[in-house]
Amino acid sequence: MTNFLLIFICLGAGMILQRRRDVPPSAAHALNLYVIYIALPALVLAQMPKLRFSAELLVPIAMPWLLLAFGAVLVLIGQRLFSWSREVTGCLLLCVPLGNTSFLGIPMVIAFFGPEFVPYAVIYDQLGSFIALATYGTLVLASYEEGSRPQFGKIITRIVTFPPFLALVLAFILRFYEYPPALAATLERIGASLVPVVMVAVGLQLKIRLPGPFVVPFCHGLVVKLLLAPLLALVVCKMLGLSSDAARIAIFEAGMPPMVTAGALALAAGLAPELAAALVGWGIVISFATLTGLYWLI
Repeated sequence: MTNFLLIFICLGAGMILQRRRDVPPSAAHALNLYVIYIALPALVLAQMPKLRFSAELLVPIAMPWLLLAFGAVLVLIGQRLFSWSREVTGCLLLCVPLGNTSFLGIPMVIAFFGPEFVPYAVIYDQLGSFIALATYGTLVLASYEEGSRPQFGKIITRIVTFPPFLALVLAFILRFYEYPPALAATLERIGASLVPVVMVAVGLQLKIRLPGPFVVPFCHGLVVKLLLAPLLALVVCKMLGLSSDAARIAIFEAGMPPMVTAGALALAAGLAPELAAALVGWGIVISFATLTGLYWLI
């Protein structure tokens, strides 16, 4: 209960600060940088050494790629059925297959399951969602944004220089070594700041806008992302007899709303900006209910 109270208080505080004139527009960006460069790497370094390596880790690695294909196919089916424009299709291809598995996913995993489950969420995000954003997201932009072309070198550079990914690699290297108590405690305390800082940043950026003329693609996108994707993940795990902690977190992460970064890319590329903002904003709000239901299912 304490974690949920923390989330809602910090989210509300961010939304209040968003309306204050003395809060600069760059405030959310500064908080995001703190999360990317400090809090999330510290949390990764603190929690990853506690992870037991086994074949079960293949589930959170493979699941985001399965759901990426699933979401993209359902978007393309919707495009055939409803004859969506190029801009709407590009927006949905960015926002629907890619989930908010880091900025929202990790805090929600902490709130519902506890910090000891964070390593599974980090693997899902860094070896799945993040690499998918850098590769698949680039290809979508190249296909739907005029004048854009994918550059393999830039994709690889972006992946291997991303601070949480570097922290993940370092944590793998150091997994056989025990941190000095002072360092371990420091990493834990810095990592603990992730949830409140992320939720304030989300509140600062949250724009709950109606989808206007995009009601059908909006509903299609959120139904696929918040309902069908996690149900597919649940069914696949049940059919394969997967009930480990890694599988449970993979199912839970599958239910995260559209990725904020993917929405920002759609906005920057002019791919149905109003639809992108609605998918991200309403997706976050609605996900509090759908994730609660998903938690009880798993």
